[in-house]
Amino acid sequence: MRRQDESGEERHVTRSLAHRVPDLGALELLLAVARLGSLGAAARELGITQPAASSRIRSMERQLGVALVDRSPRGSRLTDTGALVTDWARRVVEAAEAFDAGAQALRDRRDSRLRVAASMTIAEYLLPGWLIALRARRPDTAVSLLAGNSAAVAERLLGDEADLGFVEGVSVPSGLDSAVIARDRLIVVTAPGHPWARRRRPLAADELAATPLILREKGSGTRQVLDAALGGLARPLIELSSTTAVKASAVSGAGPAVLSELAVGEELALRRLVSIPVDGAVLKRDLRAVWPAGHRPVGPARDLLALTRSLPTHPPVPAG
Repeated sequence: MRRQDESGEERHVTRSLAHRVPDLGALELLLAVARLGSLGAAARELGITQPAASSRIRSMERQLGVALVDRSPRGSRLTDTGALVTDWARRVVEAAEAFDAGAQALRDRRDSRLRVAASMTIAEYLLPGWLIALRARRPDTAVSLLAGNSAAVAERLLGDEADLGFVEGVSVPSGLDSAVIARDRLIVVTAPGHPWARRRRPLAADELAATPLILREKGSGTRQVLDAALGGLARPLIELSSTTAVKASAVSGAGPAVLSELAVGEELALRRLVSIPVDGAVLKRDLRAVWPAGHRPVGPARDLLALTRSLPTHPPVPAG
């Protein structure tokens, strides 16, 4: 109860102080009157009408319970009390300016860097284009990229080691908010010499589940989607921690692999890999931007999030 009492007392003091102390706009007006010797000139400098300025001074005098300004046809002059209040007001306004300068420095520091965490497929095949576009918009922002699987991305964000993340799994990691930025499809691929490359019928889901595959590691978005599609029955021939390594193994003829279609466009176009149709397994997934729950991206992170929605999500395939 003591903590609640202290909190309640603190709120009461804050409200009481706000009631007794004039706002910054009124204090700035009083300083302008002292400097210019005219309520009309002070009003013009601050961009308000003279009646509004007079009303604000009178309101401040009522609030403080003292006279601040003597008004005459020759101009406006501070009373002795007004001169004393002006000295105090100057300190308050200077402190407010210092506060504002410090806050701006914090914003500038925040806006001069961007820490991105992304799962491997997005990091390798989509982020480069997004970051090039971001650099054109924010040339002074330094970007650091942390690539890992979807579980690692969540850890980075929740540990305040990243400002914005991108994941590919079947669900949003706990503690994060998200927005779908694109949709992706996983495909089964083999080298042209594999027997599946010559089959005429689509591969059945149970045959895919029974076949050892070259797979991404557990915790990756690709593996999550495949496990969900096959009821957790995917059998690893080899487990590798990067999309590039899985693709290279498949190209070498080590065995079939399951990869994002984002990752294999060039290999399919050049016939280094062959896509194998599959029946009975849903291999589609959402690509999501993620950030800590309740903290919407700001600054460069907000700009990058906007760019992900305006740029193509399929990189161009080189002509063969």
